[in-house]
Amino acid sequence: MNIDYFSAFVIGILGSGHCLGMCGGITSMLTSALPKHSSYSKTLLIFSYNFGRILSYTLIGAIVGFTGSVAAKNLGIPLAGLRIISALFLIFLGLYIGQWLMWLNKIERLGKFIWQYLSPYSKHLIPVDSPQKAIGLGALWGWLPCGLIYSMLTWSLASGSVTTGALIMTSFGLGTLPALLIMSYSLIKAKTLLNHPFFRKTMAISLIAYGIYTLYLLV
Repeated sequence: MNIDYFSAFVIGILGSGHCLGMCGGITSMLTSALPKHSSYSKTLLIFSYNFGRILSYTLIGAIVGFTGSVAAKNLGIPLAGLRIISALFLIFLGLYIGQWLMWLNKIERLGKFIWQYLSPYSKHLIPVDSPQKAIGLGALWGWLPCGLIYSMLTWSLASGSVTTGALIMTSFGLGTLPALLIMSYSLIKAKTLLNHPFFRKTMAISLIAYGIYTLYLLV
């Protein structure tokens, strides 16, 4: 599998419907809780939040990419095997988004162990009345247990590289950005489309097809 930053970006777009469910609430809060006489614009806070969120994904991708590098060099674990796992996770992700097989829920439960220690810090960042708080909240929210993120992290793991692992997650994060901007600016028609079952099923089938194609190239 050629690990492709553009593919990671596209997967972020394909997972847009899921993003609205996981992170849509926090973006709505940013716009609704903004003081009327705030010295900062809504746009600045929204983009600051998303900058922090994507920065967090990048950091996690770098950590996981380093882990893959150590596993390959010191433990002798073949990267080809990790790439097969990443292709399978892509198929599971499609099944998860299509709500046909919810195995990724079990993976999300593992992330809740870390999240229970991080989530209390969000209290210190609310109300989100400055770019610094918005960046901090976004960076914290990037650690929210999410099957979509965990599936992409298998790509970072399979890259066997700190830099590549980080850039994969940066590309993925940028792919999720349009959906959350739609939510933030209350673009009702676009939001309705992203939440429509037909859209979700179509995106899910696309992910499954891409995962099967990737698996075919590997085996």
